[in-house]
Amino acid sequence: MFILRDITQPLQAQFSHSELGKERSSLFIYTLLSIIIPFTSSITSNCYRCLTTLFGIDLNQKRFYTFMASSTLPWQRVWQTIWGLIPSPETDGRLLLALDDTINPKSGTHIFACDTVFDHAAKTNQSQYPWAQNIVAVGLLKRIKGRWGCLFMDFRFYIAQKTLTANSKNARIKDQPVPFQSKLEQACHMLIGISQHFPNTPVLAVMDSWFGNYSVWQPVRKCLGLRFHILSRLRSNNVLYNQLVESKENKRGRPAKYGKRIGSTAEIAKQFVSLAKNYTVELYGKTRQVSAYDQVVVLKTLKCSVRVVWVYRKTQWIALFTTDLTLSVNQIIEFYGARWKIESGFKELKQDIGSQSAQCRKAAAVINHLNFCLMASTLAWIYADKLKADPERRHKVKGRTSFAFSDVRHIIAEAALNEDFVRLCPKPSNSPINSIVAVLLRMVA
Repeated sequence: MFILRDITQPLQAQFSHSELGKERSSLFIYTLLSIIIPFTSSITSNCYRCLTTLFGIDLNQKRFYTFMASSTLPWQRVWQTIWGLIPSPETDGRLLLALDDTINPKSGTHIFACDTVFDHAAKTNQSQYPWAQNIVAVGLLKRIKGRWGCLFMDFRFYIAQKTLTANSKNARIKDQPVPFQSKLEQACHMLIGISQHFPNTPVLAVMDSWFGNYSVWQPVRKCLGLRFHILSRLRSNNVLYNQLVESKENKRGRPAKYGKRIGSTAEIAKQFVSLAKNYTVELYGKTRQVSAYDQVVVLKTLKCSVRVVWVYRKTQWIALFTTDLTLSVNQIIEFYGARWKIESGFKELKQDIGSQSAQCRKAAAVINHLNFCLMASTLAWIYADKLKADPERRHKVKGRTSFAFSDVRHIIAEAALNEDFVRLCPKPSNSPINSIVAVLLRMVA
């Protein structure tokens, strides 16, 4: 309960001190809690039911829907406050920022940021071009009570150039077209904004091979300098070169920029498989033995030296690379393995919290709702990190001993529905808490 108070009070401070500001700050906190509590999916109507039924808040429905569609909520200040609430955000002296994109399928034509999007992960019984929102997000990878978690820190809606050119109603905010930005440009702006909030901390951006290229590396590196590095995956046809060795001989022509060509990623993987060594790493929640070979080479695509690690499995291999040459092989493998937590975060966001079921249409309502869902997810992880003891897993699964995201939500629900919390965080009205709360919680459990 006191943990919840310590998390929510700094957020309330970002609103004005007028009577209206105090009411909005209180409604803001209880709306976040209504999304975290495993009552039902987080569509706006269900949040309203949760506020009136579970918290017993006397709230006019029109007033709540107006609040959810407000264009004046101080999201930037609140997000920066959230960043400051994360306990010890560094991992091995650096920020681990996971970068990826996802699609949020919707039904209905006039929904902000919706378009026909290619889904590269579509299954055989699914459409490869669903009607969906395309979201680019950045999350902080952090060990929480012995397991990795992804704390979302920022996001952008990606709207294609063709949609803007067609002057689609789904790409307008207050009847003004949204300025076009590519996914790579959006990624750069988010990485720079988050890194500037932690001005003295080295940053390692962990991303898949689509984002791990010069278009992200060069702009962010130019802005942040030597404290920014990336960790990504190489394609099988990437060509690698030896580091340039200065020669005292005077040769005709332009000076060489790269050393001798070694070969492609696939060629080197076959050539040096016999030199691979065994490493013990913490990967996907277990201690595993992996076989890997590493070498420092030069990538023409990034125009710099990188450390490449080939990880061999029974019949396959993958090649990871990083611009941070101080990282060990164990760290490279473990950090890239932790990148999968942003994928788990997307699943929690869309299915557990239920942002995929949201029925908002207008731009302000869509943006606010996704901000609420992402922030609720991050607050749940911050709460788990501040707990003294590890949360107990409610549903036992063979081979898994660590807690689940849903376990933290139930703990927060108990704290938020406690009468003492209402005294610490007054509700927008003085209505008593509905007595049906305990019954509903037992039904949810």
